Amino acid sequence: MQKTAIRKALRKTEATGAHLLMRLATVIVILLLTCIIVTILRHGLPALTWEMISQTPKGGFYFGQEGGILNAIIGSLYLAVGSTVLAFVTGYPVALYLNTTMRSHKKATQTFRFVLDILWGIPSIVYGAFGFTVMVVLHQRASLLAGIVVVTLFVLPIMIRAIDEGLQHCPVGLQEASLSLGMTNTAFAFRIMTKQCFPAIVTGVLLSFGRAIGDAASVLFTAGFTDFIPRSLGEPTATLPLAIFFQLTSPIEEVQQRAYASAAVLTIIILIISIMTRTGSRRFNGKTIHE
Repeated sequence: MQKTAIRKALRKTEATGAHLLMRLATVIVILLLTCIIVTILRHGLPALTWEMISQTPKGGFYFGQEGGILNAIIGSLYLAVGSTVLAFVTGYPVALYLNTTMRSHKKATQTFRFVLDILWGIPSIVYGAFGFTVMVVLHQRASLLAGIVVVTLFVLPIMIRAIDEGLQHCPVGLQEASLSLGMTNTAFAFRIMTKQCFPAIVTGVLLSFGRAIGDAASVLFTAGFTDFIPRSLGEPTATLPLAIFFQLTSPIEEVQQRAYASAAVLTIIILIISIMTRTGSRRFNGKTIHE
């Protein structure tokens, strides 16, 4: 009896300690995120003006002169949207294939997922260096198209694995029932699984978009930088991360404040897209469950 009581007390103490550690970790993460957002907004919002987000840089903008970051905002959106769409078009069918036709081939799917995890962990600067090497071989210059292609390669493993993790929760019985009614794997994947796992798909797209719009290393050698808004895929483009870097390394205090303002714009864009996407996915998920 005494040993049983001691074991119960130890298990209770262990559970209480683990619970406290989880709460502490959650509080630390929330505090860190809050500090980052508050610091960016506190330094950036006072320096943020309508002229800054509605004008392109004038001569000497990075030395404290007039102008704005409209070129970087538009360039970042071009780059992020283009690469996210391209990654989704190429990666989503792969995620569906892994969870339908290849579902019974566990060793092959595990190996492929392991390779994707390795590609996910490769630093973005490596993708940028690879893209730059290919551009040199093909005698191509930095451009919006080159940036989109390289960022697509960078976010493609993220897109596939993020969607794949959600699709794995789709019940096997649902697929078996569909196949027994004469539906093909392709029809099941695009008509049933897509609808049931839509929030996971949205999460994968959102995660990829956030990585694409916030990455600087992979576009440093491929997309270039310019004070103008690109009018074609063959022209170089500016991005918000690089604009923040160039402004923050300036010795002029006013330009450094503009860097925080640019960071605030980037943060606000990601927050708005995150909120809108989460809201839409929850509504769609609720309708799916109800049906």
